[in-house]
Amino acid sequence: MKKQTKLTFFKGFQDGLPILLGYLSVAFAFGMLGSERGLPIWAPTVISMTSFTGTGQFVGVTLFSSGIALTEITLTILIINIRYMLMSLSLSQKLEEKMTLWQRLIVAFGNTDEIYAVSMQQNGFLNFRYMVGLILASYTGWVGGTIIGSVASSVLPRAIISALGIAIYAMFAAIIIPPAKKSRPIIIVIAIAIVLSCIFRYTPGLNQVSSGWVVIICGVSAALFGALRYPTLKPAYTDDTDNGTQGHDPESENTIHTGGSAQ
Repeated sequence: MKKQTKLTFFKGFQDGLPILLGYLSVAFAFGMLGSERGLPIWAPTVISMTSFTGTGQFVGVTLFSSGIALTEITLTILIINIRYMLMSLSLSQKLEEKMTLWQRLIVAFGNTDEIYAVSMQQNGFLNFRYMVGLILASYTGWVGGTIIGSVASSVLPRAIISALGIAIYAMFAAIIIPPAKKSRPIIIVIAIAIVLSCIFRYTPGLNQVSSGWVVIICGVSAALFGALRYPTLKPAYTDDTDNGTQGHDPESENTIHTGGSAQ
């Protein structure tokens, strides 16, 4: 029988190093975005330190700089981050019973898509030492990348900053393209969101709706269609070597991948 690896702080920090490296580039783009949107150089760092939610931060700063009402911004970010409620409920089942309330609150704050994925792969119950190490490594990469991006945007030439701005769009493309290549339902949901967005953009009258509400309406409508049309959730990525076969799995076209991304 394979001996279970002891879950120490060092083990958690070591497991979080790949997340740290991945967060650096995305947080760098966020730091640049904040400065580009007119925020003081310290503001993006404070946002990363207190929020720690990648997509929510990108959308929040973009909407805020566009003059969107705080109510719309709050509702939009709530919808974007509501998945963390389900992830936290699931993760709580793997935490040691002796973990105190304040320790669980710290774990909840640091529970991102990647941290959740790494945590759920561990055998047995998770202790606070391991979770702190895992979260600290990831948090360091996110905050550190934001600081570097904010500082770089204030010293780099404008032409280079504009060129690096494509990293933001590349990040979102990297989130949706891999699962979309494996699952037809995801392609359909993405297409619905794009079509709805175009309708709001080019239809007279509808193009007067604020961008915050457009994000809410398009996102919720596309997700609702996907949930009703494809209620059975199965992994979109399969290992063909497990059953000795190779090639495309036709069942994967009727499944939705629920995995995470760079926050």
